[in-house]
Amino acid sequence: MRRTDAVALPDEGKARRVYLQLRDEIANGRVRDGDILPGESRMAEVYGVSRVTVRRALGALVSDGVIEKRVGSGSVVTSRASPEPLVAADMATLIPQIVEMGRRTEARLLSFSYGEAPGHVARALDLPPPARVQNAVRVRLAEGQAFSRLTTCVPEAIARNYSEADLATTPLYLLLERGGARIETAVQKVSATLASPDAAAALGVADGSPLLSVTRVVRDSEGRGVEHLSALYRPDLFRLEMSLHRVGAGQARHWEPVIGAADEEAVP
Repeated sequence: MRRTDAVALPDEGKARRVYLQLRDEIANGRVRDGDILPGESRMAEVYGVSRVTVRRALGALVSDGVIEKRVGSGSVVTSRASPEPLVAADMATLIPQIVEMGRRTEARLLSFSYGEAPGHVARALDLPPPARVQNAVRVRLAEGQAFSRLTTCVPEAIARNYSEADLATTPLYLLLERGGARIETAVQKVSATLASPDAAAALGVADGSPLLSVTRVVRDSEGRGVEHLSALYRPDLFRLEMSLHRVGAGQARHWEPVIGAADEEAVP
């Protein structure tokens, strides 16, 4: 079973680069569970570094539990011994899937407080200064393993309808609707980032590990902002997918989401 405690990235810059490249290949499935990595000499040639540098990178991967050294075999990938990635199968139906994911996974509340909305949150939610919001940081786990760190900001008037204990046990979208917010639309941005020390500790990865970053602004039926989410996901344990089909004719032919499509690999 893979270890989930965080380890330090290799100090030496070249070893860090090799480590991150190898970890990315494993996280994205280009190298699979049970695959044997090339020998140190071959990897040194491929990455243009010394064998000592490769050895340092492999040592960090061993500490992560991503690979293991086997006598007579070499470096063997073991990361797929972890739970299969959770899948948000279709971006067009993302919100219902997130609610269902909330029911099937465990959440741990790390912090809960009220305060003035940060500038970028106030702008995103169209809140007049000095608007107050409820701030919460949670980690979501599947089979006991953390796969996401969620930072949410909810306008105070809405958040007062639920307690810290409620948020620790109930998906936020259900609490918002219980408080009278009728969720209608959401705008989401997806990008990549590297784990800060706080995020790395929460997710059980090394500092600087690649993460999937999701920012979401949710609005109600009257267009008012009801939630600002900043989420970080481990790419080896979570992925976003979208089903598309071709529509139109001639030069106007283009791709569109398949509304309501479901992927059978979705949340276990």
